[in-house]
Amino acid sequence: MAIPLPPTSNPAAPNPAPCLEDQEILAKFADPASRNVAFNQLVRKYQQKVYWHVRKMVIDHDDADDLTQDTFVKVWNHLGNFRQDASLYTWIYRIATNECLNFLSSKRRKFFLPLNDVGAELSAKVEADPGLAGDEIELRLQKAILRLPDKQRLVFNMRYYDETPYEQMAEITGTSVGALKASYHHAVKKVEQYVNEESHHD
Repeated sequence: MAIPLPPTSNPAAPNPAPCLEDQEILAKFADPASRNVAFNQLVRKYQQKVYWHVRKMVIDHDDADDLTQDTFVKVWNHLGNFRQDASLYTWIYRIATNECLNFLSSKRRKFFLPLNDVGAELSAKVEADPGLAGDEIELRLQKAILRLPDKQRLVFNMRYYDETPYEQMAEITGTSVGALKASYHHAVKKVEQYVNEESHHD
C-alpha cells in the first residue's frame, strides 16, 4: 500500500486580504516610523504558514503557538540584519525550523526520552486531536511519520505536505539537495513499510 496523496487546501476557506510584497515590507521595516505596521503585515502574511510548519513537527497546539511566537520574536530582533541572500520566506522558515528541532531535542534531553518514546507521546496527541488525526488512513500516516527521526520527519513534511522545492529546502535546512532527496526517499520507504504493517494487523 502506497502512502496516500497529501490533502489539498480547504476550498471553502476565505481568501485573505492581499498582503504587501516582501520588498515593500522590508523597506517599511527599515523606517522606524512604519516599522510596527510593516511587522504586522509580515506576521499576517506568514503566521499561519509558520504555525502549521511547526505544528506538524511538535503536534501540540500550545507548543506550536509558543514556538510560532518565539519565531516571530526572533524575526523582529534580527530582521534589521537580514542580508537578503535568501528569500524572506526561506529565512523565516529557517528560524522556525531551528526552533522546532531545538525544542524537540531539549524535550528529549530534559526527560531523558529516547526517540521512540517521544514519537509515542506525539502519536497519542495526534489520536486525541480529531483535527489532526483525520480518517483511519490519515491517522496511520501521521503515526508512521512520527516514527521518523526529527530531521527526516522535517524533510518528509516539507516535501510531502508543502511540496517545497528541494533547492528551497536546502536553503532552509542547510543540507545539500542530494542529501535531502536521499533522506526523503528513505523516509517514504519507512512510512510505507509502517502503513503496510498496520494494515496487515487489522
